[in-house]
Amino acid sequence: MDEPLNVIVTGGNRGVGRAVAAEAVRRGHRVTIMARRAAEGRAVAREIGAGLVVGDLSNLRTARAAAGEIAAVAPAVDAIVHNAALWPSRRVLNEDGFEESFFANHLAPFLLNHLLERQLRRVVQVSAGLYVMGRVDPERTPAGDDFSATKTYANTKLANLMMVPLFAERWKEAGVTIDAVHPGVLRTGLGERRGFQGLLLRTVKRTLKSAEAAAEPVADLLTGEGTGRYFNVRKQRPLRPVARDPELARRVWDDAAKAVDVA
Repeated sequence: MDEPLNVIVTGGNRGVGRAVAAEAVRRGHRVTIMARRAAEGRAVAREIGAGLVVGDLSNLRTARAAAGEIAAVAPAVDAIVHNAALWPSRRVLNEDGFEESFFANHLAPFLLNHLLERQLRRVVQVSAGLYVMGRVDPERTPAGDDFSATKTYANTKLANLMMVPLFAERWKEAGVTIDAVHPGVLRTGLGERRGFQGLLLRTVKRTLKSAEAAAEPVADLLTGEGTGRYFNVRKQRPLRPVARDPELARRVWDDAAKAVDVA
């Protein structure tokens, strides 16, 4: 077996995050999950044999605190899996004035990458194939002025994915690597709805694979040796044109750096 890694998994208390964390533990890695709710996080950490950091990635104040907690428990982070994500049904602004999923899906991992980059060796970004439906408007998307219950998730995941090649370039000399992976269309709690729409969604989800199907493809990338790549489950794929606009990507990066004050 390879040398055990120090692995952080955000949103590691449920769904894909929990499955990935459990698989990483099974492979002999030292895993710490991040969860917002302490009691739920402790229960899952005990069950799968992981450590726990209680952290909230919903706004700038708490995300900075979460980065500090990670730094305290893991001075060297061999791999961080950015898994925590939101798929909201309505427009909600966080305390910083950002649409909540724009912050959680895009700005939070962007901030953690910067605050922890001296400790990092590898980043695995859990992405979404729906990025191909996304459109990022730098003037409207951050505050959700273009909010859509179906497309905002795609918009925010696209913004996040556009950062992967730029981080790969930024870290090239430092030897830090980053890859993104769409783990498949799975049966998780992401995007849950109430009422008839929720019932319909739950009916469709019964036909999908469980979150455990994501465990191996994502965990395999913990020891990956490439950088700046995108995987659809296990197969490397080129990014679609919507994610390869260099001018827009640089604008999104610069705006994010200003927004989270890491310039």
